[in-house]
Amino acid sequence: MKRTIVFWLYFVIAIILGIYFATRIIMTGLGHGNIATIHNITITTDDSDADMIAVQTVAAGGLGAHTNSLNLDSLNRRIAGVPGVKNSATRRMPNGTLRVHIKFYQSVAQWTDGVAFYPLSDDGTIVQTPSDTRDSGAIVFRGKLPNDISEITAATRILAPDINYLEWIENRRWNIVTNGDITIMLPENDPVAAVRSLNSLNEKQHILTKNIHVIDMRDPSRILVK
Repeated sequence: MKRTIVFWLYFVIAIILGIYFATRIIMTGLGHGNIATIHNITITTDDSDADMIAVQTVAAGGLGAHTNSLNLDSLNRRIAGVPGVKNSATRRMPNGTLRVHIKFYQSVAQWTDGVAFYPLSDDGTIVQTPSDTRDSGAIVFRGKLPNDISEITAATRILAPDINYLEWIENRRWNIVTNGDITIMLPENDPVAAVRSLNSLNEKQHILTKNIHVIDMRDPSRILVK
């Protein structure tokens, strides 16, 4: 007798739950109910110093949208259009919340057009948030850039107080222009080693303070000074 009662009790509960969830699904599909629309958006990022105001403004465009009709790819593209944003990932939650995770470009240097200074990521991406001033100790680039500037940026930091800017020449090698208008022509192969040699030479002979115009290091067997 007890088993029969328990069976029918569970049977009734299962029917009630089935009706409940079916009703919720139908209401959501018709655009009714709390979970049918996006009523809350949470945004997270690994960058604690990032300016989230512009991202929040763009993401807020998803508020009130129908849960199933919101185009996440389109929203991600709009968020990625915010200066400084590298990419974003969005996820619909079953309670009507939209979760957004943002990845920002990490600035390793600056790029200048001769007027303003722009943050520059290690993959050569110029972030469109210019400043009128150069950051203290920053390595600055001009002109076109390769896809990876991480090694040359790290190598030239030791010379940062003497460097005006770096320039990518003929899509194959670097020139360094100093604050004293000396052009240092780095070799196509292993420019990092050439920078180390230059720094050693400067420490011993203070070559970057002398009245010269060009230091040609393209030939690894000798250095030409003009």
